[in-house]
Amino acid sequence: MSLRESDIKQGPVCTPGSLGNYLWNDLPDPNKWADCVHCGMCLESCPTYEQTGQEQHSPRGRVHLMKSVAEGKLEINEDFIDPIFACLDCRACTTACPADVDVGGLIEEVRGQIRQAIPLTGWKAFVSKFFLQGVFPHPTRLHALGNLLKLYQKSGLQKLARKTKLIHIMPQHLADMEAILPEISEPVRKKYKHVNVIKAKGETKHTVALLTGCVMDVMFSDINEATIRVLTRNGNDVVIPQNQTCCGALHVHAGDRETGRELAKQNIEAFQHVDRVIVNAAGCGCMLKEYPELFRNDPVWHEKAEEFSRKVEDISKYLYDTGYEIPKAQLNTRITYHDACHLAHGQGIRQEPRAILSSIPGVEMVYMPNADRCCGSAGIYNITHPEMAGAVLKSKMENVPEDVELISMGNPGCMLQMAMGVLKHGRNQKVVHTVQLLDWAYQKEEGKEDRT
Repeated sequence: MSLRESDIKQGPVCTPGSLGNYLWNDLPDPNKWADCVHCGMCLESCPTYEQTGQEQHSPRGRVHLMKSVAEGKLEINEDFIDPIFACLDCRACTTACPADVDVGGLIEEVRGQIRQAIPLTGWKAFVSKFFLQGVFPHPTRLHALGNLLKLYQKSGLQKLARKTKLIHIMPQHLADMEAILPEISEPVRKKYKHVNVIKAKGETKHTVALLTGCVMDVMFSDINEATIRVLTRNGNDVVIPQNQTCCGALHVHAGDRETGRELAKQNIEAFQHVDRVIVNAAGCGCMLKEYPELFRNDPVWHEKAEEFSRKVEDISKYLYDTGYEIPKAQLNTRITYHDACHLAHGQGIRQEPRAILSSIPGVEMVYMPNADRCCGSAGIYNITHPEMAGAVLKSKMENVPEDVELISMGNPGCMLQMAMGVLKHGRNQKVVHTVQLLDWAYQKEEGKEDRT
């Protein structure tokens, strides 16, 4: 999605310091590009370079552009903005880089400069402000949106819209997303609003807090429920702080770092009295762990963010590290695993979810080539850049084995995107979260329905 002149306006200059043509608050960190020698090791890892073959859409090309602005050789204009916002921020380039250049971190910092220099205007500004500032940080509004979606599904409106093909008045990529909309149920944060602690089944070994998330709790509350059941089954008391909020990942990805910092402060305070913060959404977990980066220039909050980030653990790694009970029931199914970018590249978590899946009796794991290749979801990238997201998804689906029944992963955005891929490319696999498989095995063991 490129910007037109009608969509942008020049923002006010702030003067806490400058770096070439970066003139605004929260300057990018030059140390992050200092080690890039433009060797090209990152090229094959980059989904946008794979699709375009254009240097400006490669990691080293973007680093060169960002560095050129810092050196005063390039202005912040549309030619610069397009490749920076076309990046999926999948972090695969950092995994591939021999020098560990943090391209993803740079992209987010530079987007912050862009949005201060050239704020969005018009309908794009309205949509961004409505959702990112008006909905996601406010649980009551978020739950109200979920109730509207639930009413749409339960009232017959969804069936009518699909039957009469009214759904096709929307842009095609939004119609595709409606087609894979999961069944909406009650958010766990609302369900357990008056419950201080969800007690472990049997002896309490640990007490943990659960980040319920925004999209996860509205669209995938069943996964949050499964996460709670798995945690309590394995000796964990679970608390759900009611003053937690959106992790801020979508805001930071969009260049709104100030709102990201405000949300980070709220979460740091919400979870300050717990020892572990369990996350079942890879993008959220990566953002929480990177809170210290948001406070590089604020010593007080940087220290608090460092302390907080050490508490954060993905559900699969937490279960693997603390020891989980291997279920006795067999699921008898063939599964392949997709590495969510912000789990594999962002947090370095690859083997733990695979080990959990492989330990379930009857599960046959099938290798997926390029399992850690981006699916094209990337937050709301599939909405802002539908053509590129579709091309990246097509490449991803070509690597998904056809002879499997389930595709497992650990991120809600990936689940929606991969479900779209299954639909659009004529597949019949079911998309599931890793923790759901473990939960289903436990439930089958307890005599409940086999969900596979």
